[in-house]
Amino acid sequence: LTATPHRGDPENFRLLLDLLEPGLFANSEMLYKATQNKENPLILRRLKEDLKDFDGAPIFPPRKVKTVKYNLSDDEKELYNAVTEYVQEYFNKALEKENRNVAFALTILQRRLASSVCAIRKSLERRLKHLEELYHKGELYHHKVEYDEEILEDLEEKERWKEEELLEKLTSAENLYELKEEIEKLEELVDLAKKVEEKHIETKLNELRKLMEEEKIHKTKTKLLIFTEFKDTLEYLVNKLKEWGYSVAFIHGGMRLDDRIRAEAEFRNQAQIMVSTEAGGEGINLQFCWIMVNYDIPWNPNRLEQRMGRIHRYGQQHEVHIYNLVAVDTKEGQILNRLFDKLDQIRKHLGSDRVFDVIGELLEGKTLKDLIIDAIANRRTMEDILKEFERIPNEKAIQIVKKASLEALATRHINLSKILGDKRKALENRLVPEYVEEFFKRGAKKLNIKIEKRKDGLWRVESVPYEIREHNQSYNFKLKFGEVQREYPKISFEKEKAFRAQAEFVAMGHPLLEAMIETIQKNFAQSAKDGAVFIDPEGKRDGVIWFLEGEIRDGKNEVAGKKLFAIHQDKNNNFSFINPAILWDLKPEKKNLEQSEISLDKDAVISFVISNGLENYKKELLEIRKRDAEIKRKYGIRSLESMILESESKIANYEERRMKGENIPEATIQNEVRRKEDLERKKQKLEREIEAETTLYFTEPKILGVVRVLPAKPEEFLISDVINDVDTMVSDEEIEKIGMEIAMEYERKNGRIPEDVSSENLGYDIRSYDEQGNYRYIEVKARATEGAIALTPNEWLTAQKLQNEYWLYIVVNASTNPQLYLIQNPYAKLKPEEVIDIVRYVVKDWKENAEVAR
Repeated sequence: LTATPHRGDPENFRLLLDLLEPGLFANSEMLYKATQNKENPLILRRLKEDLKDFDGAPIFPPRKVKTVKYNLSDDEKELYNAVTEYVQEYFNKALEKENRNVAFALTILQRRLASSVCAIRKSLERRLKHLEELYHKGELYHHKVEYDEEILEDLEEKERWKEEELLEKLTSAENLYELKEEIEKLEELVDLAKKVEEKHIETKLNELRKLMEEEKIHKTKTKLLIFTEFKDTLEYLVNKLKEWGYSVAFIHGGMRLDDRIRAEAEFRNQAQIMVSTEAGGEGINLQFCWIMVNYDIPWNPNRLEQRMGRIHRYGQQHEVHIYNLVAVDTKEGQILNRLFDKLDQIRKHLGSDRVFDVIGELLEGKTLKDLIIDAIANRRTMEDILKEFERIPNEKAIQIVKKASLEALATRHINLSKILGDKRKALENRLVPEYVEEFFKRGAKKLNIKIEKRKDGLWRVESVPYEIREHNQSYNFKLKFGEVQREYPKISFEKEKAFRAQAEFVAMGHPLLEAMIETIQKNFAQSAKDGAVFIDPEGKRDGVIWFLEGEIRDGKNEVAGKKLFAIHQDKNNNFSFINPAILWDLKPEKKNLEQSEISLDKDAVISFVISNGLENYKKELLEIRKRDAEIKRKYGIRSLESMILESESKIANYEERRMKGENIPEATIQNEVRRKEDLERKKQKLEREIEAETTLYFTEPKILGVVRVLPAKPEEFLISDVINDVDTMVSDEEIEKIGMEIAMEYERKNGRIPEDVSSENLGYDIRSYDEQGNYRYIEVKARATEGAIALTPNEWLTAQKLQNEYWLYIVVNASTNPQLYLIQNPYAKLKPEEVIDIVRYVVKDWKENAEVAR
């Protein structure tokens, strides 16, 4: 996944894919062909506005972008005109002398002018100080290396600041007299900036405050994100906002990654406002905030897109409001105002705000920066510059937006049936929040993590012990999961609930949960290997359950897949696979057995897993690998062969022309020879990779743990203590068989296709579906007469997971006069009594919510 812009250029798009799989597509024509054949394995591109869930509902809420227009005060306008005049004069002088570094330095000064009075005052002071130092030394500073503005733009913010500090020292003055003249002008500008600042009347700041009042930020405690390009403006805003009584967090490029992560957590959990430079425009997720202000507007529109992406992202629950503050009586302000007006026109024509994803593509042959510099340098009249926006009719602009989206080259085909099948599989196997929550609660108790349930249903983690937080010392852990915080004011294990409440969503991959898992594995791995004893309350199971980790590697010795296997060993030493979730339905026994009467043959269970589990798992993975390898051969090898032939043709052409007497430099020929050799090496490397990726082998399975399962003895069978109805509650295989037959027949009679999965311990007995793809997951309960029913924890949690697709089919009087009752979504309708001693959920009044089968 990437949000890297490719500017609508097919070759840029191909090169982006080349980073993922070098040499797969020799040219954009081959990429286009692969896409048309539905064989591009690398990308399926969609704009946010096009993304919908399986029910057709938009995944991303709408975003409203509004331009807040204002005019500078008289004092601010005087300062603006004076600084702009200085920039214009010395910018043009620098270009005359072909001193592009100085010209670039002056454009930075102009951007700071548009940011804040504080930023321009500090920038002028720094420039003045540097030039005065040069003057007193009697020398002029000329930087010999010419800056590439695009490369500088792509630097990390901290590195860019260092380079900009060097640029501040540069001047186009050719002697000390000219240098002295420039110093005097800077002194005047510094004095003027100070006078404006002392009046405390910055219009933009007042506009920000007015906007915050209109959005009722203070009253509703709604979170607000403010972006600025410059650290000076950031510090200024942080101080002002704190003076106004707000709690404020901030992020800038001078902060370490750890500090940025902490600032993000502070904004989520404590601070109401975040002020950020461009460093916060990438790599952080702030979808718990839905109001953003661009305090200044970057001249690179891609940065504007990246800023919006911090809050307009997956998980956002609110309509996003983005405000651009623009002084319309400045040169850059007039251009930005016209740009935003044009974007709004196109948005209305498109009926979508996707235009904001491709702002930089709107002006053909020109960039926003080009237009602003033309205005600052007085190369063209403002009237002429603004006409650039009118020269592109709205219809053409819409086509530009579509082209920039690269709709033709993106993989548009979706194998919906496969995706729906995968979705169904994912739904059935989903690790439901309740599992995670229960694990978290038990783990927290073991690891002394203080947690408490809040009144709003969320959890509060009051204190995370150092034993958990010490995972922050691991660079790889932080890189993969992030940093574990000292406390979490509110967390939830349900995604939607977390998003709605602006809480931390704790699931697999969250640093706190992952740190807990790693700590538990470290502290209790040996205990798991030593084994444990569980009691089967139904009295059926008598054996051993082994837990093993199976791993498949490829020819590069990289992990191709891992899988957990649970194997049941009975008293006769027969092995069979079992669903690991069976543990939920067993009762832990505190006393361990001194000796097991069942042989614990590790070699035998490992051999069983290899023969009956890993072989099949390897075949599954190999089938996928072979399919991918064929595409790589078809396009990757063919692409490289095409480029090798092209290179050979060039070399032959050079040799032929040389034989005819043409002067072809030897270096030209050798460069092409090296290119051909490099392509041949790439082809050989790709062939070796394909071979390695389709060469799979398994390592010896690792035993993770073992459990002895004992059947509850008749005198220990506790269900009768809870419900005085032994005859109706104790399992009877014959009664259960009757119940299954009745349920299966009912499904067939109603046009569905039932599948008996009762032996797999999935939390239901029958998976049934119709031709329209509607599913029922059916748990069958059969009673000899009538009475209460008991659900296992696995069945109850599965009912919670599958909701309306989960059904209880209850057959009463099974042996005499069978009657079938149906309950859809029992989790929502029944209120069972959780009986800890028998590890069951007992329901006595189920008939009140059941319907008789017709």
